[in-house]
Amino acid sequence: MGWQDQHGQSCSRESGKFIRSTLCLLSCQSVGGDTSQVMPAAAAVELIHNFSLIHDDIEDASDERHHRPTVWKLWGQSQAINAGDAMFILAYLALLKLKEKGIADEKIASSTKMLSLACLELCEGQYLDVEYENRLDTTIEDYLDMAAKKTAALLAVSTSLGAYLGSEDSKLVDFFYQFGKELGIAYQIYDDILGIWGIEGSIGKSVSDIYQRKKTLPVVYGLQNSEGEARKRLEKLYSQKSIEGEDITEVTKILDHLGARDYAENLAEQYYYKALAQLEATRLDTSRQAPLKETACFLLKRDF
Repeated sequence: MGWQDQHGQSCSRESGKFIRSTLCLLSCQSVGGDTSQVMPAAAAVELIHNFSLIHDDIEDASDERHHRPTVWKLWGQSQAINAGDAMFILAYLALLKLKEKGIADEKIASSTKMLSLACLELCEGQYLDVEYENRLDTTIEDYLDMAAKKTAALLAVSTSLGAYLGSEDSKLVDFFYQFGKELGIAYQIYDDILGIWGIEGSIGKSVSDIYQRKKTLPVVYGLQNSEGEARKRLEKLYSQKSIEGEDITEVTKILDHLGARDYAENLAEQYYYKALAQLEATRLDTSRQAPLKETACFLLKRDF
């Protein structure tokens, strides 16, 4: 979870943002629920997120996360897979602790199903993310489908779990699910922007999306909208095994010229406002919506 270093010592350096657990608790609070009751669910979604990061770092061969070496880099791929698998199991053990908080068995079973479906979507999205690295024909629609599964599914279950465990209103749960889903897509798009134009020291990992030939939204937009020599160069560069050095600078310049960053920022903003619309559709008091709106705003204004 980032609280200790590889020697088991308390670590003062940054850990994760704990966005998913925060969204779960704030969603519960927003519908009038008792946040202390849903702590196990908040822990579960955070554990699932960290499991996915450990495996993601292996698949992407990422050396650094949160300003420190990744798990596989320190202990090897085999032990990193084991650690990720353990976190996956711990998430479900955490959900079972809802019983100790007074949550009914039926709700615990439903919560388990909700989280399982989100995990399946997450895996599907990760498959697409890796698959698209080797393709030049990825469309914006393909990308949005991938983002909805890889990233938005877990945010959606975080918000909907909080609402479900804190309320008996199924319509509210649906609104909170859609809020999390739209916000998750906006979040992924903004993450793509940081992955190309972010400052490496701020985001806590190498700015390596271009190096790894990731089909992030700016790149997909560039491949779809470039012509002539620019298109030939992008296709040639993205047909290589990796993109390094001056080639990364060239890709960035081409994307800048095509307006890919502006396009991505505008689309992220559109999904952000779609998310807010879902929250407002709940007709909850504005004071109850405010913490979630502030969190959503933070996600689209961060530099890490």
